[in-house]
Amino acid sequence: MSRRSFGILLIIPLAFSLSGCASLLFYPDQTMRLTPKTLGLEYEDVNLTTPDGVKLHGWFLSAQNEPRGTIFFLHGNAENISTHIHSVAWLPGQGYQVFLLDYRGYGLSEGSPDLPDVLTDVATGFRWLLSEPRVADRDLYLLGQSLGATLGAYFVGANPEARARLSAIVLDAPFASYRELTREKLALFPVTWPLQYPLSLLMPDDYSPIKNIAKLSPLPLLIICSETDDIVPARHSAALFEAAGEPKALWITRGPHIGTFGQENNRRRVLTFLEEYKRNASPAVGAPTTRTK
Repeated sequence: MSRRSFGILLIIPLAFSLSGCASLLFYPDQTMRLTPKTLGLEYEDVNLTTPDGVKLHGWFLSAQNEPRGTIFFLHGNAENISTHIHSVAWLPGQGYQVFLLDYRGYGLSEGSPDLPDVLTDVATGFRWLLSEPRVADRDLYLLGQSLGATLGAYFVGANPEARARLSAIVLDAPFASYRELTREKLALFPVTWPLQYPLSLLMPDDYSPIKNIAKLSPLPLLIICSETDDIVPARHSAALFEAAGEPKALWITRGPHIGTFGQENNRRRVLTFLEEYKRNASPAVGAPTTRTK
């Protein structure tokens, strides 16, 4: 078989799969590798049901000492909360409660992930937080990483109630457009490079955060990206930052994709941001773009 024929055989099924290609964004894993107890964290299981009848699972991590606020954490597109917990396991020790949610199809959550269904999952988790007495009258923040940042940004932009209740939103390695990221990935391979534009047009883009991130304002926004990220290029964060309203900040770091909180200096800076934007604080509007090495 010629190389050209082999390439065509690869492209044809890819093109057909992209006709429902939003599902290609998700790489769920049902295996739970640990619990918060393994990490010495106090927690409880949270079981929710979406309006369309899908049962979801999450963990609510208790803060050590008096809670300073609550973090709604949305993880990336692979594995589940039992691996992504490492990104936020340090927060309870700093006085923050954390709610980690698995989207449908991930971990112990039922169903199969797709867009816009996972946005329903995010909304279900947020509604639970609003009804939770331990969260009431305390600052509430959304922290998303990669796909979770992308989902969270769109969700908050589309929901006035979320914007009104949140104290701030933190996006770590978001991508601005599902369609643009698809095109970039297709451009990496010689076989798919010639079809990067027509195939990427099959990717739904209606729920990309570049569409509505301007609506987040005046909710404080922090975008974090790594200039050495080889999964989601930093230009996606730059595009979102440019489109967003004030107050906003863009932090440019170095390191692997969603490796931000493996670095102590990044942890300290995020804590400072959360404290700055407590509802009773007087934040400095229009924080500048900064670079962390």
